[in-house]
Amino acid sequence: MSRYGLLAALVASVILSVGSATAQEQPVRGAPAIEAPAAPPAPVAPAVAPPQPANQPNATLPGETGLSTAMESTLPHDLSPWGMFMAADIIVKAVMIGLAFASLVTWTIWLAKSLEIFGGKLRIRRAVRAIGDAATLSQASRALDRSGGPGALLVRAAEEETALSAGALDHVSGDGLKERVTSRLSRIEAAASRRMSRGTGVLATIGSTAPFVGLFGTVWGIMNAFIGISQAQTTNLAVVAPGIAEALLATAMGLVAAIPAVVVYNVFARSIAGYRQILADASAGVERLVSRDLDFRTVGPATALAAE
Repeated sequence: MSRYGLLAALVASVILSVGSATAQEQPVRGAPAIEAPAAPPAPVAPAVAPPQPANQPNATLPGETGLSTAMESTLPHDLSPWGMFMAADIIVKAVMIGLAFASLVTWTIWLAKSLEIFGGKLRIRRAVRAIGDAATLSQASRALDRSGGPGALLVRAAEEETALSAGALDHVSGDGLKERVTSRLSRIEAAASRRMSRGTGVLATIGSTAPFVGLFGTVWGIMNAFIGISQAQTTNLAVVAPGIAEALLATAMGLVAAIPAVVVYNVFARSIAGYRQILADASAGVERLVSRDLDFRTVGPATALAAE
């Protein structure tokens, strides 16, 4: 073999060795990198929302949100008695003002009538003691000369009737005089009882009608509240509560006016009945004095003077 053929064989062997080495490195360089395992996908929320607990308010519909917000911005949030009164309807306001005036009348009558009954009982008890201590009608008249009240009127009426019948007593019996005195005393008793009962009829009227007047205000207020609910197209408690609270305030004021009126009326009825009983005792005492004076007319003047 020549020198040129040996050199060509050496070059060919070098080229083959370099090509084999390149072929072995090519898969290592071109192999894809190992990726990290991907995270599991997040769970998808269910399409249907879970049921709300019973103690949470119902959610409003999307279309009601703006209307409810607008209504709540105009609704009164001051639920004090004065705030509810100022926010109430004109009819409900008139009912509340009327009931407040009725309550004022009740307490005014209670104060005035309590003083009147106390003073009347005090005067008539003094008259009963004076009439009981007197032996004749003239003695009772002198004892009650400076005092007023029905007791003094009873004694004066008996004296006047006795004086008017003095000329006929010598010829007739005293039964006619007793009947006339009894008639005049009964009229004085009736007048004193009517005067003492004055004002109690107003208490009876207030006690019987105030709850119904308050109920009228409540019905009117609740009717307006339902009208507001229908206009708002929502049953949200913030929309319903103020109107119903204003309506119930009318009922509360009706009870505040009625309950004291009924209690005071019953107290006055018992007190006036006791006053009439004391007045009847005074009238009976005067009748006894008239009867005693008639009996002493049949005896001598000296016996009559001794009795005085």
